[in-house]
Amino acid sequence: MAPPGSSISPRKRLPIGIQNLRELREEGHYYADKSGYAVDLAQSGKYYFLSRPRRFGKSLFLDTLKELFEGNAALFKGLAAETRWDWSKKHPVIRISFGDGVLQSRAELDEAIREMLRMQRVAMNLPLPVGLPEDYIAGNFRELIAQAHQASGQRVVVLVDEYDKPILDRIEDREKAIEIREALKDFYSVIKDSDAHIRFAFLTGVSKFSKVSLFSGLNNLQDITLDARYSSICGYTD
Repeated sequence: MAPPGSSISPRKRLPIGIQNLRELREEGHYYADKSGYAVDLAQSGKYYFLSRPRRFGKSLFLDTLKELFEGNAALFKGLAAETRWDWSKKHPVIRISFGDGVLQSRAELDEAIREMLRMQRVAMNLPLPVGLPEDYIAGNFRELIAQAHQASGQRVVVLVDEYDKPILDRIEDREKAIEIREALKDFYSVIKDSDAHIRFAFLTGVSKFSKVSLFSGLNNLQDITLDARYSSICGYTD
């Protein structure tokens, strides 16, 4: 706290462990402005992949993308994106995160994905698809993307955080890791198949996707992991 009569502003708090842009901005934490990167990516391409270690700010950047595409202009007041973004357009955002907990099996993975898709439907007030069995996960994901586009009139943004964590959690069990990998491969292939309904997609993880066969069905991802233009996209540089 600044001493009485001082003109020095009191220090803000460091956002340790905070992955939510709204909380960070509204609660007065320090923020290293990454919104300019978000606008650059949105204006120059469509499908992206970023690999960084855990606790490196990937989830906060994904949340920044979410708030940007949802058109929450108040959170970007004074930031680089404020004058560079068309705030009149609000896109539906589907956010999938595998960052929480440890999934022990393919069955647990399937259940986790079903629950995430269900929560997305509730948030967007979308009805359940007709004629699709609940266990047809890829079909339900595809239908969710199409429904969100149709209901909003704007193409969908898909954000996937820690895409590889279910595999890495079971990496010591080769059989289960392969089962989980194949399930995720089927799930992620929906993103490419739904191209007509998608405005933007961004996936993050720890391992580099080119070293696994997970994205053979999603071969249009632009890997910006080692792109010097985005070297400061996460975390602090000073």
